Amino acid sequence: MKSSELGLSAMYRILKKAGAERVSDESADELRRIIEDVAGDIAKSAVDMAAHAGRKTVKGEDVKLASKSFSKL
Repeated sequence: MKSSELGLSAMYRILKKAGAERVSDESADELRRIIEDVAGDIAKSAVDMAAHAGRKTVKGEDVKLASKSFSKL
């Protein structure tokens, strides 16, 4: 099993703040997996944008621009 970059307890908090009365272990784990997948895609895109601009440093504007390609559901 792959180790995670994000804590499971944070997923419980996010789901609770969204209005969940109760949160299953499976739902928190699935949310973590999805968030990590999306974050990885955004990070790759931001790195590409920085490289395209001739920079080694990824800036906040790169991440913002990269995140716009992911629409809110």
